[in-house]
Amino acid sequence: MEKFELYCYYRSSASFRVRIALNLKKIAYDLHPVNLIKDGGQQKTDEYRKLNPSAQVPTLLHGEKILGQSMAILDYLDLIVPEPRLFSKDPYQRALQIQACEIINSGIQPLHNLAVLTELGNQAGFDQARKDVWTIHWLTNGMRTFEKFISAHAKEFCFGSQASAVDCFMIPSFYNVQRYHIDESKFPNCMRISKSCLDLEPFQLAHPNAQPDFPSPA
Repeated sequence: MEKFELYCYYRSSASFRVRIALNLKKIAYDLHPVNLIKDGGQQKTDEYRKLNPSAQVPTLLHGEKILGQSMAILDYLDLIVPEPRLFSKDPYQRALQIQACEIINSGIQPLHNLAVLTELGNQAGFDQARKDVWTIHWLTNGMRTFEKFISAHAKEFCFGSQASAVDCFMIPSFYNVQRYHIDESKFPNCMRISKSCLDLEPFQLAHPNAQPDFPSPA
């Protein structure tokens, strides 16, 4: 199989998702850190924009093939390495899993990503405290929706007894719940599933703290 390369940032939720998926599939890859803050944002350079015109992470290279957007990348991985599956073969179950992923992908993460928080400062004068209030509001609101949605499907993992794409999306969001010191008990399914996931090596190896670009203690 052709070589895989992943351009990502240690704390990016979308990058975290793809790292988990690659690890679950046991796909070896070369990692290229892209610092979203240093030098005004390394994702904004002309060189990086040639790979990803959106100037976002992650970007996955598979040989000469280039992909951005975590949902597209996970779907691609499922097609080229069918087992273990990230999405169900059953059309309805697959649609439900995509719906669960999109609650996070469209309804939570974009509202508090770095670009949005930066513009809240630039355009609306938000200081860090107000940015944190904004982030906590949208994380809490979205995770409540997600928690309720998966309640009918959750077992050891978000959809049954095997980790799926939904867990790849949930874990980075729950990491942010913890990072912003939101009461985890508001999301009992997510709290329980997070522990199940983080007992597994693919999730441990994908964790922000385990990345080569994770900041060293001062």
